[in-house]
Amino acid sequence: MRKSIAADPGREGTAMHGHALDWRKRMSDTVAYSLLVYTSLQIFVTLRTLEGTSGSMLPMMALVVLVAGVIPMFRHFERRWEALTDSEAADPALRASFRRDQLATWAVAIGLPFLLAAVFRMLVSLF
Repeated sequence: MRKSIAADPGREGTAMHGHALDWRKRMSDTVAYSLLVYTSLQIFVTLRTLEGTSGSMLPMMALVVLVAGVIPMFRHFERRWEALTDSEAADPALRASFRRDQLATWAVAIGLPFLLAAVFRMLVSLF
């Protein structure tokens, strides 16, 4: 039977799963995974919309631009957390700020491809 480390008062700064709490690593992981989701959604949502308009390499070039253009936005979320000291990175009081940035990162990763696809469809219907 496993002992619960969450109940151990001597283990301050640890997460519930036994890993040391480090908001920097968690945000870095969030950014990496959300970028993978964003890229996948761009391929399956936006790229299909663009492919329907022409048979050229334009959709592929647009995909590269869309992915490259969002990387600085994701890095913005990550930079704030990289600047933390070791003690700040293990501070449980930052949980609410982390959740806010985490939700914003995922909202961009999931929402932006659908928004761009809708904009592209609207533009195609106009011309």
